[in-house]
Amino acid sequence: MSNDPLAMAFRSFHLPTMAAIWEQSVERAERENWGYRRLLEHLCESEDQDRRERRVARLIKESGLPNGKGLGNLDENLIPAKIRRSLPSLLEGGFVDRAENVLAFGLPGRGKSHFLAAVARELILRHRYPVLFTSTFKLVQQLLAAKKNLRLEAELKRLDRYAVVVLDDIGYVQQDREEMEVLFTFLAERYERRSVMISTNLVFSKWDQIFKDPMTTMAAIDRLVHHAIILEFDGESIRVPKGKGKDKRGKNETDVRTPETPGPA
Repeated sequence: MSNDPLAMAFRSFHLPTMAAIWEQSVERAERENWGYRRLLEHLCESEDQDRRERRVARLIKESGLPNGKGLGNLDENLIPAKIRRSLPSLLEGGFVDRAENVLAFGLPGRGKSHFLAAVARELILRHRYPVLFTSTFKLVQQLLAAKKNLRLEAELKRLDRYAVVVLDDIGYVQQDREEMEVLFTFLAERYERRSVMISTNLVFSKWDQIFKDPMTTMAAIDRLVHHAIILEFDGESIRVPKGKGKDKRGKNETDVRTPETPGPA
């Protein structure tokens, strides 16, 4: 570490890249006849680039995203054409700015988790959004422990710093009432403020297995789908809001409604 007064000044101002490269930058400036403005631009650009890279590395480390599940090794054969067409829009990240949700339905092994993890990773790499990837079971246990320690509000505030929370495998979690309540509280807190991305193998009509009673189930679904992008990875049993197509019997699909919501007369 240099003891040069200028390098020490850079470090005191939390400019480590400038401190590391300023001497060689001055030598290059003299060789290439840079003016003071060009030298300063070079130092600032280098600091900014390194700062961006350090932020991305930190966000990736803190995200909990699984290794080996990125766009590069995403098997497109597992992705329906309609979802492939939606991928560029998802990667633009506009749904995050609008606090919209992404709900991925489908039977096991259809690539839901990989797809959501790949999109979430790109949201960090391209836009530097703070993202958290977690199993629903793990999140529920963390919230429940926080509630027992009278820290639920603080834990929700901590989670609020993530622009996107990916809840993996919500359909595998069979909560008791207390666990259901903290999950519902989490979803309600993020409603119209932050995005959630959810993978599940349960159609909406079976979400009472998660939330236990019809009123809470309806309230949870309403909050999730009000501003949502629905991705169907297995069209045989999932009925998507505003989706069009045919099921196995050739019957036209209708928009998804909760079991308690009446259809048109």
